[in-house]
Amino acid sequence: MKNVYLLILIFVSGAFSVFAQKTVTGTVTDQEGIPLVGVNIVEKGTSKGTTSDFDGNFSITVADSATLVFSYIGYVTKEEAVAGRSSFVVVLSEGLQLDEIQLVGSRSPKRTATNTAVPVDVIDVAAVTTQSGRIEVNEMLQFAAPSFNANKQSGSDGADHIDPATLRGLGPDQTLVLINGKRRHQSSLINIFGTRGRGNTGTDLNAIPATAIKRIEILRDGASAQYGSDAIAGVINIVLKDNTDGVSGLISYGAYSTNADVDTRDFQADNYGVWNTDGFRLDTERDGNQIGEDQNFDGGSLKAAVNYGIGIGERGYVNFTTEYISKNKTLRPAFDFRKGFGEAAIDGFNFMVNAVVPLGDKADFYAFGGRNYRDTDAYAFTRNGGARVIPSIYPDGFTPRITSNITDNAITAGFRTELNNGWKADLSNTYGKNNFHYFIKGTLNASLEDVSPTDFDAGGHSLSMNTLNLDFSKYYDDVLSGMNLAFGAEYRTENFIIFAGEEGSWGTYDVNGLLITDPANQVQPTDPDSGDVRPGGSQGFPGYSPANEVDRSRSNLSLYADGEFDLSESFLLSAAARFENYSDFGSTLNGKLAMRLKATENVNLRGSISTGFRAPSLAQIYYNLRFTNFVGGQALESLLSPNNSPVTASFGIEQLTEEKAFNAGLGLTANFGHFSATVDGYYIDVKDRIVLTGNFDAPQIPNVEAAQFFANGADTRTIGLDVVLSWKKYFSDSNLSATFTGNINDMKIKDVKNGSLDEQTFFGERDKAFLLASAPASKLTLNVNYDKNWFDVGLAFTHFSKIELLDFQMFEDPADYGGFANQVIAATDTYDPKLVTDLVFGFDLDEDLKLNIGANNLFNVYPDQQDDWTEAGGYFDSVQMGFGGAFFYGRLTFSL
Repeated sequence: MKNVYLLILIFVSGAFSVFAQKTVTGTVTDQEGIPLVGVNIVEKGTSKGTTSDFDGNFSITVADSATLVFSYIGYVTKEEAVAGRSSFVVVLSEGLQLDEIQLVGSRSPKRTATNTAVPVDVIDVAAVTTQSGRIEVNEMLQFAAPSFNANKQSGSDGADHIDPATLRGLGPDQTLVLINGKRRHQSSLINIFGTRGRGNTGTDLNAIPATAIKRIEILRDGASAQYGSDAIAGVINIVLKDNTDGVSGLISYGAYSTNADVDTRDFQADNYGVWNTDGFRLDTERDGNQIGEDQNFDGGSLKAAVNYGIGIGERGYVNFTTEYISKNKTLRPAFDFRKGFGEAAIDGFNFMVNAVVPLGDKADFYAFGGRNYRDTDAYAFTRNGGARVIPSIYPDGFTPRITSNITDNAITAGFRTELNNGWKADLSNTYGKNNFHYFIKGTLNASLEDVSPTDFDAGGHSLSMNTLNLDFSKYYDDVLSGMNLAFGAEYRTENFIIFAGEEGSWGTYDVNGLLITDPANQVQPTDPDSGDVRPGGSQGFPGYSPANEVDRSRSNLSLYADGEFDLSESFLLSAAARFENYSDFGSTLNGKLAMRLKATENVNLRGSISTGFRAPSLAQIYYNLRFTNFVGGQALESLLSPNNSPVTASFGIEQLTEEKAFNAGLGLTANFGHFSATVDGYYIDVKDRIVLTGNFDAPQIPNVEAAQFFANGADTRTIGLDVVLSWKKYFSDSNLSATFTGNINDMKIKDVKNGSLDEQTFFGERDKAFLLASAPASKLTLNVNYDKNWFDVGLAFTHFSKIELLDFQMFEDPADYGGFANQVIAATDTYDPKLVTDLVFGFDLDEDLKLNIGANNLFNVYPDQQDDWTEAGGYFDSVQMGFGGAFFYGRLTFSL
């Protein structure tokens, strides 16, 4: 905690410099004198800013030498030097800037978040970062966007390292992610164990450094007809920083309280530490390594970042971001069969660049991209004894650690210009690749007995994507009351690879230490006490063998057109259509209609209907795992069988095809003085959702004991409501704001497409519970912020709804429970609603230096404690509120 004390010392030493500030007020209008609502006003070179209210008025406290930057979609950005003035009127002129990035969900330059035909959240990352101690993008969005949910996992293999995230309760792979409007590659990880998003791939938002982000736009509406596959739930567009005013950055440190709010009577002494009756870990030794944290705190998280931007000509720029994150593991109470329940450790380094180079008055070259590297370390399940443990290596059993090196590289480059006829053209190419490499530590291969290594290279997987786009658009001022037309084409290629680990990570050896290749004539070692054979492969996670290796590619070509028509000053109609052809499963055509009606000067009504789709990922088609057991000299394999395998076909599982969706939405927006509101209802019907089945006995397949598959196995229907209410009041030297965001969600599984297969094995009650847990019934958040001169304070309350999961009791004999219905009741783990409170204080130490001190989950609220059948082996599971407890932090931000 020394870093926290240092931050406090800096605050005390610099507190007397805070008064070199003044409050500036003013009004922002267009060229006709009409007030502009929601204009962004930022003190140049800082993250300090505000917005204009319904009357165009604003108030901001800045240095006397400050320059204010006024920006508004569809208007030319303007800068005004304060230069001793305390009030002034700013007039913005309309203009379509060549380098302007359009708001996601609309290709028209005339749209704002409140006059679009579909709901769009625009999240100022600088403001969210200031009001929260969360260091990763997923965590920030979890508490800033109404229908976004992400979970930290424990004991879920790769999902411990990449958080599954969902929008409107749909799958992690049913939300499309864009960077500056260009498609982002997905992770190569597919979630296959007890986790949210089971059977899904997805985009790793945490691979994008938060410090590089200017804003995040979340389109909460089906958009496959506009953007293509994966946009069933909506689109997240991450807009990178483009500032050109020098250096800014931050350094933060925080840690979790280990005082777990649970029944401490059941705490166990384990090989990682001893817990007292208050729930504190008394030592800090884990795996022989000194953690170096106080006994009352763990999960120490350090983040340091620097952003630097310079201008190129009148409208060009290059902006660089570097970011370093180091987060220790957390350790939370677990039952005696699981002695390492907690969040993974992360050491990561990010680099991002965003640049525009003018090539004349009407043409630009642009490029952006970066590299993210993470070294992660997570607990697997404990091996407490028996044939899996070699006493000479681990006399008291062991808890393997799944570590990984995760690398994401991406680069986009393109040219955009305005043609002589007024059409804008944009030609770009985006390449991205995720590489996920497993290294298993603190483990062993039991079949090697005393000579087994304790760490293994277990291989891994990668996914690369290359996307070529050609887009045209034009806005017509003189047609109707305004019209925007756009059309274009996209050609995308993808490549999925599984690469093998070292032999010891996947092989099974005989009593002579030789790899078993002839099981009829080679003898597998056994445990002298139980007589059970000693299994092969690295424990915690079995390595990929040469038999698992995959190198598969596909391509797709798409054509789209869309238009937005302001039929009158009050009525907007938009339409879009998209055709896509995939090399591996065929073609699909999707369309969308949306409208916005200005019912009064202050109220808009809006609605949309659309069809959508999601192509099966290459991982879902080709991913496979093999677990080998030797019985009576015969090799028997448990397979996660690839979709193109004869084993899969023999069970009647057909080749994967696209998921198909129908979306409908209806909502309103309102602005009344200092108050604004958006309320949007939605209906999403998804057919042929891809699921991961359970394990089927496979006696009919030679040398196969059990098999599971990916299949188009379920239809779902989701109905929900998103609400965003905002109020802000300016006073002479301060302002007070409050924002309420809420999501109410109801998902039903309409049909399980198990055919002639047993439903409980194919996609039973336990699997259904995992799917539904990704769609919580509600999440409600209230944020209140007060800002006066050199001081500000933020208070947030987040209410998480009830979650129900089914535990491992579902694998027991129903007769032991008096029937299946009673078994379901006994297996149900209920997590009641919880309220989490965040509090942060901000102090302007200088015009270029700010200190924040705060707490997330101030009152140390935990999920409800369960019995010892839980999925992850802890006292609770990975539910939407998290299981880390209270997090205390300090952050210092600066600009030079």
